Amino acid sequence: MTRRTTPPSARHTALITACAVIAAAGGTAAALTTPAGAAAAGCTVDYKVTNQWSTGFGAAVTVTNTGDPVNGWKLEWSYAGGQRVTQGWNAEITQAGAAVTAKNVSYNGTLATGASTGFGFNASYSGSNALPTAFKLNGVTCNAGPTDPTDPTDPPDPTDPPGGRVDNPYAGAKVYVNPEWSAKAAAEPGGSRIAGQPTGVWLDRTAAVAGGNGTMGLRAHLDEALRQKGAGELVVQLVIYNLPGRDCAALASNGELGPTEIDAYKTQYINPIAAILGDPKYAGLRIVTTVEIDSLPNLVTNVTPRATATPNCDTMKANGNYIKGVGYALNKLGAVPTVYNYVDAGHHGWLGWDDNFGASAELFKQAATAEGSSLAKVHGFIVNTANYSALKEDHFTIDDSVNGTSVRQSKWVDWNRYTDELSYAQAMRAKLVSLGFDSGLGMLIDTSRNGWGGTARPSAPGARTSVDTFVDGGRYDRRIHLGNWCNQAGAGLGERPRSAPAAGIDAYVWMKPPGESDGSSKAIPNDEGKGFDRMCDPTYTGNPRNNNNMSGALGNAPVSGHWFSAQFQELMKNAHPAL
Repeated sequence: MTRRTTPPSARHTALITACAVIAAAGGTAAALTTPAGAAAAGCTVDYKVTNQWSTGFGAAVTVTNTGDPVNGWKLEWSYAGGQRVTQGWNAEITQAGAAVTAKNVSYNGTLATGASTGFGFNASYSGSNALPTAFKLNGVTCNAGPTDPTDPTDPPDPTDPPGGRVDNPYAGAKVYVNPEWSAKAAAEPGGSRIAGQPTGVWLDRTAAVAGGNGTMGLRAHLDEALRQKGAGELVVQLVIYNLPGRDCAALASNGELGPTEIDAYKTQYINPIAAILGDPKYAGLRIVTTVEIDSLPNLVTNVTPRATATPNCDTMKANGNYIKGVGYALNKLGAVPTVYNYVDAGHHGWLGWDDNFGASAELFKQAATAEGSSLAKVHGFIVNTANYSALKEDHFTIDDSVNGTSVRQSKWVDWNRYTDELSYAQAMRAKLVSLGFDSGLGMLIDTSRNGWGGTARPSAPGARTSVDTFVDGGRYDRRIHLGNWCNQAGAGLGERPRSAPAAGIDAYVWMKPPGESDGSSKAIPNDEGKGFDRMCDPTYTGNPRNNNNMSGALGNAPVSGHWFSAQFQELMKNAHPAL
C-alpha cells in the first residue's frame, strides 16, 4: 500500500480544540461535580460492549440527562464478573473493588435537560463478562422510566438520521472480526493476544467480491458478521479498492483494471457490491466503506508540474477516471441505508503541506459531487490507511522552536503544518466542513501500524543543540523519512480499535490488517496485477518522493496483501501500548 510524501514548494458539531482527557483507573483529571439533590435528577444509560476478546473488552457508555440541567456529573455502577477498567477516555474513571465511578472531564460536565454525553473504556475480565444491572447519576437511579434507551418497545426517535444512520456508527457497536485474518494471527507465536481485534476486509479485485478458491467472498463475510452480531449492533469494515489505473504513483499496489476501464469498474465491481450490501438480509448491520484509498491525493502531489509527477498519474488526472470512479462508488454505495462512506484523505506526511492540503480538500469535494453523488453521501474521511505516521507526537509541537529556529524547519518536519495524524485529521475535518461537508463529519484514523514502541521509543524530547537533534531525538515515528511506506522496519501496532477517542474522531481502526505485506521486496510473478516497487526493496536508495533516502523496508516480503510473518512479529514486538 503506497503512502508517500511530496516535498513542499518553499460529528461533531463543535470541534473541541483540546484533546480528550484519558484517565485510567486512579486517574487525576479534575472534574466539576454537582452535589446529589442540588437539582431534580433523572437519567438513562446505554452501556454497550463494543468488542471483546479472551481476556478483555471495550465498552461505550452514553448518559442522557432527563432531569434538571446539571453542571458536573458522576456515574456509578458495579461489576459482578471481576471486570477491571484499565484505560478510559472522555471521563475520569476510577474503580474500588467491584464499584466503578466515572466523572465528567472539563469539557463535558454540563448536561442540559435531554442532553447526552458519551465515554468509553477498555477493561479486563475473567470468566463471564456480565453486564452491569444498575446505574446511578449523581446518586439517582437511572433507567427507571419508559425512556430507557435499551427498551426495545420504545418508539423511534423522529430526530434519528434518514435511513436509520447514526452519527457515529462505531458508538455502542461491536466491530467485525475477520475470521481469515484472525486465524493467521492466532497461528503466529503470541498472535492470540490480538487475533480477536477487528480489521478491514479488503475488496481489492473483482474476484474478492464473489470469493472462491478457499477464500471468503463479501456475502460470506456478511453472513459471518450476522453470526457475530447477536442482539447488539455490529460494524463491518470494507475497503473499496479497485479503481482503474489504481495507485498511479507506485507499482506494489497496482490493480487489475487499466486506466480506461471505468465501465468495468462500475458494472463488474461497484454494482455487485452495492447489490449485496442492499440485500434486506443485511439490513441490521452497520457497513463502513472506506472508499478508494491511495487515489485522489495522487492527482494533487504526483502530477505535472511536480517533480514527483509520474506519467500514469498525469493520465489519470487527464481522463478523470479517479474522480468518476470515487463519485460513482459514493453514489451507489451511499444509496444503501446501512452504508457509511468514508473517503481516503491521505496522511499528514503526504498532504500536510500548504500546497497540498487545501487543493486536496477541494479535490475531495469534486469527487464527492461527481457521477450523481452528493456531499450528503460522505459520512466521513479516513487518514493514515495502511501507513505508519504517529498518532500523536508528544515531545514536540509544530509551534516549538530551538534557538530561534522553528520545528517546521527541521529536516523531519520539512515545513509541514502538522507533526502527527491526530492534529492533521482534526484540521482536515475542519477544512472539509468549511467547504460544505456536513458539520457532523467524522474522521477515522488507521492505527494498525503506527505504535512505534519497543526499545527505540523516545521517553523525552531530544537535545536542544539544534532543531534537528530536538526533533529526531524525541520523535516516536522512527522511519528514515516520512515518505517511506513499504513494510517499515521497527514499526509496531498502535492504539487498539475504539470509538470516539478524541474530538471529531469517530474511531481508531485497524483498517490495514497487521501482518499483510505492503509489497514484495523483489519481483514476484502474480495474477493480481501487482508489480514490484523499489520502495519495498531494503537496498533501494530512494527517489524524489522520499528525498532520495533509503527505503527502510524489511527484506523477504511477499506480494502486497499476502501474509508476512516477519512483519507481524515485528509489529507485536514494537506495539505501543505494549501487548
